[in-house]
Amino acid sequence: MDAAALRRRFQVPGLTFEDDRGLTRVDVATAQAKASIYTQGAHLTAWDPVGFDPAILLSHKTPMGPGKAIRGGIPIVFPWFATDSKQDRVDGHPGPMHGFARIQEWSLERAQHTDFAMLLRFTQGPSALSRSMGYDHFALTLDFRIGRDLTLAMTVANTGGQPLFFEQAFHAYYEVADIHEVAVSGLEQTSFIDKTDGFKVKPPEGVPVRFTRTTDRVYNRTTATCTIDDHAGRRRIYVRKSGSNSTIVWNAFQETPELSTWDWQEYVAVETGNVGSDAVTLKPGESSIMQSHVTLEKTGS
Repeated sequence: MDAAALRRRFQVPGLTFEDDRGLTRVDVATAQAKASIYTQGAHLTAWDPVGFDPAILLSHKTPMGPGKAIRGGIPIVFPWFATDSKQDRVDGHPGPMHGFARIQEWSLERAQHTDFAMLLRFTQGPSALSRSMGYDHFALTLDFRIGRDLTLAMTVANTGGQPLFFEQAFHAYYEVADIHEVAVSGLEQTSFIDKTDGFKVKPPEGVPVRFTRTTDRVYNRTTATCTIDDHAGRRRIYVRKSGSNSTIVWNAFQETPELSTWDWQEYVAVETGNVGSDAVTLKPGESSIMQSHVTLEKTGS
């Protein structure tokens, strides 16, 4: 649905719609926060709660256009995480990185402005693209609660007659002042898969994660809240979750085709998910909900 059609359907205070380089952008501006979400991918690209610097980083090098994956923000990962394991999924090639949900259109179905937040609901179902990849019986619902806190809740339903197997994640890029002065706590007692070292399983380190080189870790079997200590930014970011047994921590620690020289120094990805050994299988008619709740707190010098 284009911006004009959304304007006609939703006349909600604090909510506007814009056409942007072939995409439709939903902008939120309330007394609690500003935010932007593109209907392609239901992709949140900005969240600026009142009294804080921006909390979400959008890559300065991201392409913008129909079918192009947006880099940064909070990509929605479904139905597989990272590289597709099926090498011949589409015309003899694997499917797109992190699945198809992030490059398909979602429908805005609900918009409500309360005293404390903007509530938005997006939905996505089977399309020609998903069917070409073998996904014909599913329904996705993504609820945002945008205020001084940020909540994302993703419901996956199996609408078919066979089990539905999938991975999922909120691939959040949190903005920080300097990655060299960031620590992520909450995972000290959890083993992890080190994707930078041949996918070896490493034992718990007993200390917060700090960043001195490329870091790409998958922590399975954890429901813990993570705290991002953005020391240089004088704030903490708390990531609480439910319906999730995986946490992914990543920073490229170098410029990449998707991240500029400055981008990599100013983000940390702490992702709520169910991936690898925590992948989900739904029986026919079943559904599951994964939720992430993000809050900010100012700290001293």
